[in-house]
Amino acid sequence: MSITNLAFIVVLGIFFFVLFFHAANFFLDIYERRQNKKYNFENSARVIIFITPAFIVLFIFILYPVFETIRLSFYDKFGREFVGLYNYKWAINDPEFKRSILNNLGWLLIVPTLSTFFGLLIANLADRVWWGSIAKSIIFMPMAISFVGAGVIWKFIYEYRGPENTQIGLLNAIIVSFGYEPQAWLTIPLWNNIFLMAIMIWIQTGLALVIFSAALRSIPKEMLEAARIDGASEIKIFFSIIIPYLEQTILVIWTLITIIVLRIFDIIFAMTNGEWQTGVLANLMYDWMFRGGGDSGRGSVLAIVIMIGVIPILAWNLYKHRQEQKI
Repeated sequence: MSITNLAFIVVLGIFFFVLFFHAANFFLDIYERRQNKKYNFENSARVIIFITPAFIVLFIFILYPVFETIRLSFYDKFGREFVGLYNYKWAINDPEFKRSILNNLGWLLIVPTLSTFFGLLIANLADRVWWGSIAKSIIFMPMAISFVGAGVIWKFIYEYRGPENTQIGLLNAIIVSFGYEPQAWLTIPLWNNIFLMAIMIWIQTGLALVIFSAALRSIPKEMLEAARIDGASEIKIFFSIIIPYLEQTILVIWTLITIIVLRIFDIIFAMTNGEWQTGVLANLMYDWMFRGGGDSGRGSVLAIVIMIGVIPILAWNLYKHRQEQKI
C-alpha cells in the first residue's frame, strides 16, 4: 500500500467519524426539542454514540486479532485444517522454544531490575552536583534512539574482525591495547545475552532516571536532614529512607520496563538475528510466522505465549493501583 493510499484512508476515516458525531448530535438535539425536556435516554444515547467508534477501533485492531490468533493456533500452517493441540505439543517439545523461554526469563529478571536500580542511583547522585542536569540529559539521550539504531551503535562496540585484523570494535580495541586477544563477543554462549541486555539497560535507565528525578523531590527534606543529624550515612539513607519512600514509583517503573522487555525483538534482530542461542519468543515467533513460507499455526502459539506472559503483570499492576485508590 502506497503512502498516498494510506493517507487517503486516514483522512477518509477522520472525515467519517466527524460526520458521524455531528449527524448523531443533530438528530439527538431534534429529538430533545420535540420532547421539550431531557430524558436519561438522550444522555445514555449520547454517551454510546461517542464511545462506539472507540470500541469499533478497539475491536478491529486489538480484540479481533487476539481471537484470530487463538483460532489459528489450532490450525495447520496455512490456517485451513484443524489440528487441535498439535501446535501446542510442538512448542512444549521444541528445544528452541525452551531456550527462548529461558532467555526471556533472563531478560525479565536482569533488565528491569538493573535499569530501575541504576536510574534511582544516578537520579540520587545527580542531584548532589552542579552538573547533574547535564549528566541526566546525557543519560536520557539513548531514549531518543530507536532499538534498531541502538543495536547498530552497539554492534560497532562489539565488532570483531579476527586476531590478524585491526579491531574497529571499541571493546576489542580496548582489550587488545592491554595485550589480550580480541573476542567475538556476540558468539559467546550466555555472555552474549548479557551483552545484548546491556543495550536495553543503557536505553531504559534514562526512562527510570527522569521519573525518579521527579519522585525524589517529593521526599521531605526534613526527614533526610534529621537522618543525617542522627548520624546516618548516605548509603543508609538511600536504602532505609529513599527506597522505601519511593516503593510505589519503583514498582511502576519496574512494571513498565518489564512490559517493554517482554516485547523485545528489535535489538536481537539487529545484532544477532537470534543466532548463537540469543533468540527470545518474539524472534522465534517472527521466524515461524514470516520466514520459510510461514507457519501461522506455530507462530500464533508463540504469540499467545507472549500475551499470556504480559497478562499477569498487567493484572498485578491493576491490583496495586486499586489498592492505592482505597487508601
